[in-house]
Amino acid sequence: MADLKEKKGSLKQFEPAAFIGKEFGNITLMSMIGKGAMGAVFIGFQKSLKRKVAVKLFPKALPESTTMKLRFRDEAETVAVLNHPNIIPVYDMGETEDLLYIIMQLIEGEDLRAFIHRHQLHPVPSKRVVPLKTGLTLMLPILDALRFAHNDGVIHRDIKPANVIIDTKQNRPFLADFGIASTQHSENDTTDTILGTPLYIAPEQAWGHHVDNRADIYSAGLVLYELAAGKLPLSKKTLAEVIRLKMYSPELLFSCSPSAANPQIDKTLEDIILRAIEPEVDKRYQNCTIFIDELTAYLNDNFTGVSS
Repeated sequence: MADLKEKKGSLKQFEPAAFIGKEFGNITLMSMIGKGAMGAVFIGFQKSLKRKVAVKLFPKALPESTTMKLRFRDEAETVAVLNHPNIIPVYDMGETEDLLYIIMQLIEGEDLRAFIHRHQLHPVPSKRVVPLKTGLTLMLPILDALRFAHNDGVIHRDIKPANVIIDTKQNRPFLADFGIASTQHSENDTTDTILGTPLYIAPEQAWGHHVDNRADIYSAGLVLYELAAGKLPLSKKTLAEVIRLKMYSPELLFSCSPSAANPQIDKTLEDIILRAIEPEVDKRYQNCTIFIDELTAYLNDNFTGVSS
């Protein structure tokens, strides 16, 4: 097993490529899918069941290792009880002397961020936005997965395109990464701490306030906005400016309306998007069921072959 030998708190020794070919019990790491500041995800082969799996690794040699260990455990335990066709299942979790790991179902495809970006690069300008029917149809299962999680008392708190994985063979989206999810019994849930990806978090989340299901609805609304418009028409360029606006002047966050960003967005769809991203919590969709019902009705009224 590759190990971490430098002093605690240093990430220089964590080189994900060094883990390829290493074994975790009966799982051999084959290749790396991606990496971030806190760890990496690999494709592994589970010899006992002769199947590929996804393996998420985090080094313990982090200044925040105690908190990370709690979140890691919470993620595995939370997802293990969320049995939903659009939430990536967790098979197992564990730790070595140096690492924490979670073993999950491998979804072979691309995340929604890459899916949107791939359309943006299309050589034909009119095809640089995901077709509305495609994008809105992808959103419904994700909203249903969120509804299921919320009904079980789980708030995701990091809804964004990169955390939606699309199985390209089945055209089936999966909600991923419950690493900072909040539950009724979560030990890592704190106030006055900003958790989530700043661009997609709700205003109350940017303030570090306690959040409920409606923060996820705001984030999902931004994902819907991005899918329908092709990109978020932000009025500021830097992340610091975006967060400042989100906290103090959320009505100025966007440079134009959804329909101005993409003329194919009519008033009905625009109203759905704007209600989902309403800065005032009490004016937002109060639960995913209402959001789903209105989006389903819109799809049924405007496109054929859409089921609820």
